[in-house]
Amino acid sequence: MPVEEIANLAQKAKLASSKIAALKDEKRSKALCEYALEIEKNQEKILEANKKDLENAKAQSISKALLDRLKLDESKLNSVITGINQIAKMPDPLGKIELARELDHGLELFRITCPIGLIGVVFESRPDALPQIASLCLKSGNGIILKGGSEAEHSNKILFDCFIKACKKTGINTDAFALLESRSQFTELLKADEYVDLIIPRGSNELVRSIQANTNITVLGHADGVCHIYIDSSADFDKIAQIVVDAKVQYPAACNAAETVLIHKDIAPQVVTGLCHALKKRNVEIRCDKNTKAFLPPDLDAQITDEWHTEYGDLTIAVKIVNDMDEAIEHINKFGSGHTECMIAEDRDAFEKFFTEVNSAGIYLNASTRFADGFRYGFGAEVGISTSNMHPRGPVGIEGLVTYKYKLIGNGQIVSDYVGADARKFTHNTKTFEDAR
Repeated sequence: MPVEEIANLAQKAKLASSKIAALKDEKRSKALCEYALEIEKNQEKILEANKKDLENAKAQSISKALLDRLKLDESKLNSVITGINQIAKMPDPLGKIELARELDHGLELFRITCPIGLIGVVFESRPDALPQIASLCLKSGNGIILKGGSEAEHSNKILFDCFIKACKKTGINTDAFALLESRSQFTELLKADEYVDLIIPRGSNELVRSIQANTNITVLGHADGVCHIYIDSSADFDKIAQIVVDAKVQYPAACNAAETVLIHKDIAPQVVTGLCHALKKRNVEIRCDKNTKAFLPPDLDAQITDEWHTEYGDLTIAVKIVNDMDEAIEHINKFGSGHTECMIAEDRDAFEKFFTEVNSAGIYLNASTRFADGFRYGFGAEVGISTSNMHPRGPVGIEGLVTYKYKLIGNGQIVSDYVGADARKFTHNTKTFEDAR
């Protein structure tokens, strides 16, 4: 499609998205169940397409982190299918009455959930993100224009084709959904602020920052995933290595993988060497401050660093000793990205202070940062992670894709009656109403 036609595509999708919003939940959910079945039926073809993408990516010397994200296997596809079915079974997020208030007798105000409208999503490398995003948008009544990375071209196309086939089977207008093929097309979409209501980027820091700088459309996302683990003086030693190793090693390319470990000085002598040995056994490169280096034996190689902003995205981790929890909190708020942090501790009061003062979307006690995920949170999937202080925040699932409208039901009332010396008084009685539709 020529780039000059992108505005027309967006306009068409915007108009069709209002029809998606009007669909009953039963129909939207039925389409999702059909989508899960289409992926299951076409699993062999999907994996074959992904194999082609992997071969092309290797020929282009793509990084190992991106290769890991690009690869699909039976297990990943089964998780995708499970997630889609989970989304289908969720309660309808639309038409929910969030507020019902009588302003005066016969004058009733309602706040009711509705879709955002037309959403543009760009994502790099991860083809399993496409069905997650498409499913969440359909369930929440939104239209969507997708742009995947060129390295996942074949995988994305067949996954999108399965989505369109499922929608057509269910009688849903597919004009509300599109898959772009080139970067220039998406660049043109960023100019379509008349039609596109939200842009969600999932990818590198450079991608997110570039989009934020080149569009007037609201952008939801995060540019960095610098996650921390703070090991408090009250930590249970048996929990330390397993949490840190999982948070770094289980999937190091993920944005919720731990990048920095902060260790309270009082337990550093008992913790540093054993923890670093456990990480080294899993081929993790250690970068640390001088105080940490002093505890390490000569055979345990570690590079001294004073760089704490880095999102490594691979088997590298930074380790630093801090004087107390206040220093740990200050460090996280200064160098972190507002994504997810963990505190390993047995002192619950200390954790409550940590929870209150650390400014991140996810704050965990004695649990791997890798739990920061829409599927693991029970959202079915996520369209992305938001590190904004505004709603939505953290893994963005269904509730992050809806907004609300105010519905006012009157019987001829006018504002003039509520102004002046003999003005009518508002009752402002909040109550539960049976039905606002």
